[in-house]
Amino acid sequence: MDTEKRIQGLRDRLQYIQDIFGARENANIKLLQSKLSDFLEREATASASEKSKQLSALEDLFEFLEKKLERELSPMDKVRIVRHSQRICLKDILENVYDNYTELGGQDEYNIDPSMIIARAYITRRVGGKVYNQPVMVIGQEKGHGQEFRNGGSVKPWGNAKALHYMKVAETENIPIHTYVFTPGSYPIEDNPGAAQQIARNLYEMAGLSVPVIACISEGGSGGAEAIALSDRRLMMSHGYYSVISPEGGAAIEGRLRNGQRATPELVESCARKLKITAEDNLEQGYIDQVVQEPALGARPNHFDFFRMLRQDVISATDAVVLNVKGWRFFRAMTLSSRRARKKGKNVEDIYVRWNLSSRAKERLVWRRYLKFRRLAQRAYLDETPFPERVQSTIGSLWWDIYSFFKYDFMRKHQKKISGVMEEISGEIQVVKNRCSAPLNWVRGALGRGGEQESLDAETERSLTELSCWDEDSSEQGTYYVSPQAREDRAVSCPNAATHGCVDMWAPDLFGDFGGVCSTCGHHFRMEYKWYLHNVFDPNSIYEFNKNIESGNPLNFEGLDAKLEKAKANTGKKCACTTFEARIGNVNCVVAMLIGDFRGGSVGAAEGEKFIRAAERARRKHFPFIAYVHGTAGIRIQEGVNGVIQMPRCTMAVRRYIEAGGLYLVLYDTNSYAGPVASFLGCSPYQFAVRSANIGFAGPGVIKETTGLDVPPNYHDAHQALSRGHIQGIWDRREIRKNLQQALMTMGGRNLYYR
Repeated sequence: MDTEKRIQGLRDRLQYIQDIFGARENANIKLLQSKLSDFLEREATASASEKSKQLSALEDLFEFLEKKLERELSPMDKVRIVRHSQRICLKDILENVYDNYTELGGQDEYNIDPSMIIARAYITRRVGGKVYNQPVMVIGQEKGHGQEFRNGGSVKPWGNAKALHYMKVAETENIPIHTYVFTPGSYPIEDNPGAAQQIARNLYEMAGLSVPVIACISEGGSGGAEAIALSDRRLMMSHGYYSVISPEGGAAIEGRLRNGQRATPELVESCARKLKITAEDNLEQGYIDQVVQEPALGARPNHFDFFRMLRQDVISATDAVVLNVKGWRFFRAMTLSSRRARKKGKNVEDIYVRWNLSSRAKERLVWRRYLKFRRLAQRAYLDETPFPERVQSTIGSLWWDIYSFFKYDFMRKHQKKISGVMEEISGEIQVVKNRCSAPLNWVRGALGRGGEQESLDAETERSLTELSCWDEDSSEQGTYYVSPQAREDRAVSCPNAATHGCVDMWAPDLFGDFGGVCSTCGHHFRMEYKWYLHNVFDPNSIYEFNKNIESGNPLNFEGLDAKLEKAKANTGKKCACTTFEARIGNVNCVVAMLIGDFRGGSVGAAEGEKFIRAAERARRKHFPFIAYVHGTAGIRIQEGVNGVIQMPRCTMAVRRYIEAGGLYLVLYDTNSYAGPVASFLGCSPYQFAVRSANIGFAGPGVIKETTGLDVPPNYHDAHQALSRGHIQGIWDRREIRKNLQQALMTMGGRNLYYR
């Protein structure tokens, strides 16, 4: 029986190797096939002792060649490793890394979402003769070993909602959170609470969790990974991948494939390499903190030494995060970080670190988490701002910090006392003023002012009875921008003409007086972003800042430089985000605009940095912050993780602004999809859409490709988003200015500073 098990084990190992390397020719794999076949042919005639001896030699050969094949792995081979059914899963980790656990909220398929597992677990340490049971909340995607009901680790919105619920439970109980990322990406559906909106909610709340969060990544697919990966310390398994998109998805976009066409294996391999998705790539770029070394060709359930190593790394990471925000930690922190101790195999469980945090330590933890993500992706964009301008900006920021402190912090603390004193003084001044002006009023009354009163009455009568003159410079009209579409002498048909009976419109009327809105059904045609600049904001009030930050090519992705240069030439912009200060009805505000004309409004490192700086400027100046989305296709895939990391970075900046009492408004136009909606846009409490806008996590084609479902044509339109609760209202384009003015006067955070 033992011999049969060993033979079956070798067969499984060979099949695993063949699955990983696919159809590629490899001499080492052929040698293993040949040796195993020879053994099986001689097995019937060999004695028991000879079988055992030959099996031992064969097992040694497998081990030797597996280590040799390990050095030949390509990025796409590692993708196949993490997708394989023999890959370790979260249940294996719970069984082998933690001393005890209880699964919460489900049992296998009897679960609100079997792709997401929550467990209350314990780690037991024995230090100095004492036993310490330290509780943690374990949260992660579960792929299982070929369990189809797990949906391959692709989590539905309510699965992410369940994860967030138990993160808040862990925060209440003041225990650390360990998250394990095993997902190709989230399940792209809009059913309430909505894929994008729930990921945005998770990111927003995780940014402010007051307990240590440790994430370990095996398969990190874009927004699905970010839903539980915003953490104080990020580990990554050596055969894992972390990417903005799957290699196949990237190849489909790069190859411009349509109608179910498949990318060639060579193109997929090329994209996997260019996207820099491996653990070594992410460590080099600074997006993970540590690589957890796996056995040759990846960790499988029988690799118990790997689980012991993972346990040590997870405990050490948790200890390090706690000690960084606690006092009285010098010698323990020095011991944990000692390279010499690690080389000697020092067991981190021999050092006790209490994982509960005080209130001050919690504040330091959240602040350090913000700084950690704020520093990421600093080398992934270009900043050509001249040195004198940078100095001026720094001095201006310092001035606004001081001004805001005295006006909003210091003065507000003493506001009641000061206002009371001022009211008393003004009351006394008014009495003195009345007494002093009494003789003067008597003289003026005696001389009479009837003529002036009659003149005033006549002027009032004329203003009420005569027609007013058209004011060419009226700030309410803003008519001095003319759309290029309005200069075309042609008739335009509304796409709803067949169902609504819309008549054809003359282009100068439609794109001029009508603002791109059908006069019959209200359908909104696409307008240039410049139309909004001139028709929404007060004339001559726009001041652009950070305009020298521009998109780059941090991964040296082939062909991206030429595409960026073309977009810069066509739009006159250096990236897809423009940030400026402006006024709406004399209310100062800071605006970040994503421009759909620049590479589809896709977000990369430059766009994320500008958005963060805009949020910081709004917080510093105590201005409302408006995100206007002229259009966004999502994260710029050619920047890889440099792009996807903008999801947590920007969300944390938004949270900091809102927590300071700011008003954050988001307005969607045209098509708004994917990462930005699933993070820093979708986390706003006040989201509105221009009529005819489409809002969602993934487009119909992506949904069809990933789920096999055909969605209705109106699946993503603004009215559907409103009915699901994803936005709070739908606006007519011609009424944006009026509606924004109304919003600025009726909404806001704790500090309604601009009123």
